[in-house]
Amino acid sequence: MSEKKLAANEYLKINSNYLRGTLEESLADITTGAVADDDTQITKFHGFYMQDDRDIRNERKKQKLEPKHTFMLRARVPGGVIGMEQWLAIDEIAKELTDYNSIRLTTRQTFQYHGILKRDLKPLIKGLYQVKLDSIAACGDVNRNVMATTNPIQSQLQKDVYEWSVKISEHLLPKTRAYYELWLDEEKIETSADTEQEPVYGQTYLPRKFKIAVAVPPYNDVDISANDLSFIAIEDENGGLAGFNVAAGGGMGSTHGDVNTYPQLTRVLGFIKPEDTLDFAQAVMLTQRDNGNRYDRKRARTKYTVDDMGVDAFREATEKHAGKKFEPARPYEFTSQADRFGWVQDINGKWHLTVFLEAGRIVDDETRTVKTALREIAKVHKGEYRMTANQNIMISNVAEEDKAEIEGMCHKFGLLGKVISPIMQNSIACVALPTCALAMAESERYLPRLIEKFDVLAEKHGIAEQEIVTRMTGCPNGCGRPFLAEIGMVGKGPGKYNLYLGADGRGTRLNQMYKENIGEEEILAVIDELFARYSKEREADERFGDYVVRAGFVNPVYDGREFHANN
Repeated sequence: MSEKKLAANEYLKINSNYLRGTLEESLADITTGAVADDDTQITKFHGFYMQDDRDIRNERKKQKLEPKHTFMLRARVPGGVIGMEQWLAIDEIAKELTDYNSIRLTTRQTFQYHGILKRDLKPLIKGLYQVKLDSIAACGDVNRNVMATTNPIQSQLQKDVYEWSVKISEHLLPKTRAYYELWLDEEKIETSADTEQEPVYGQTYLPRKFKIAVAVPPYNDVDISANDLSFIAIEDENGGLAGFNVAAGGGMGSTHGDVNTYPQLTRVLGFIKPEDTLDFAQAVMLTQRDNGNRYDRKRARTKYTVDDMGVDAFREATEKHAGKKFEPARPYEFTSQADRFGWVQDINGKWHLTVFLEAGRIVDDETRTVKTALREIAKVHKGEYRMTANQNIMISNVAEEDKAEIEGMCHKFGLLGKVISPIMQNSIACVALPTCALAMAESERYLPRLIEKFDVLAEKHGIAEQEIVTRMTGCPNGCGRPFLAEIGMVGKGPGKYNLYLGADGRGTRLNQMYKENIGEEEILAVIDELFARYSKEREADERFGDYVVRAGFVNPVYDGREFHANN
């Protein structure tokens, strides 16, 4: 019987010379705006993807031109905290080295650029590095950007959690020097299979991407169940960090029509003390490295490893790697997966202002001056910006005497003053068209306009004040975490979406498909009917997602293996 063949990406990693590939040759080739096919996979480990503008793809083909190849680069910013000098550099780089002169906040609490020409990749990466930012492992089959609860900023606990997110990110970085050689002109070193370039990852790195979040209950703004590994902070009697509940096996991605793929909720393995955090972070990652599926990338995420092994076996393997045991998990509760908008004062008297950014897009156009606003505020602000996992931004650590000036600037440039509905404030959209190669339908360019129509229906039925977590993605890979939304819409084709209902607004229950492959007219008809019934039949303080489950429109889903039931 022949040996099972590894997925193609496994051979690419083995042959990449620890992520160098033929990138140097690809960058030097001025006859094309693209990089070699194999290198398109290796670039992800360096933090960027090759894309093209799909709006003009057919026109360029008619003109016998290659697609307009550009690149999307994502930064590594654990915990999402950015200093003002860094922000001004980020803003200038967007202006000088990208086609779109925009910045986009992502659902992984960082920022990314779109429209980078191949010749500008190196100066862009160097420019970020000059202000102590990088894109190492922001994509690829490695641990990606580590998220941490943005709110509340009222306690020592949140400060500890942020610091742990940075420590985890640094600890799990790939050790290869390829990034520094290719982009920062570090002297090349000789490598071979015998060279210990990756003592943790090894030559083949991980089977698929690996995501980590650190949360402070009762806030689940980082959506722990969308992550392969999560640390849930447990508070001690003095308001400090007693330790973490460790959870593994969450994730969003699935494939249309393939019931063997599904989103999944994270499973708690046990409690650890703070000093054991890095050991267990590495141990969970190593358990996935050794047991994850390297033959079928659709089944390669940690969630499938946990399901296939079983939680107990996964826990035991993790303890073996860590060389220590979990303690019994400690109680906790999540009450919200949303950001807290407006001003919040911390225990030290500093103020923090969270403002809504439509789909996380920071740009100046005919309707927005967001990019100018954040640039001008950065010139005078003495604190930092904190990017949220819901694509918004917090102007953080504002002194009492500076509060009026910051608020005035926010009003001047339109960051405050506009009426934003609760549904809009609780929305997420992935980028989708025109730049994402995987997108089947619109998302960022469409969801805000659709929500405006949802708002009309909410007003009609007297529920305009109700927060409803609403998310849209252009495909089922789940970058916008649609399967944890009370209303989730996932692109199926141009103008067509699968409609999912029934998550709980706390990030602790999956939704389920209610209607398949429907367009705007039918979506609005369904929402109109459901809003009408919800308005009349809801119980006191009952969320929309809880209502549609109680009323029997969809089943409650607490295990992803039941996600496709009755579909």
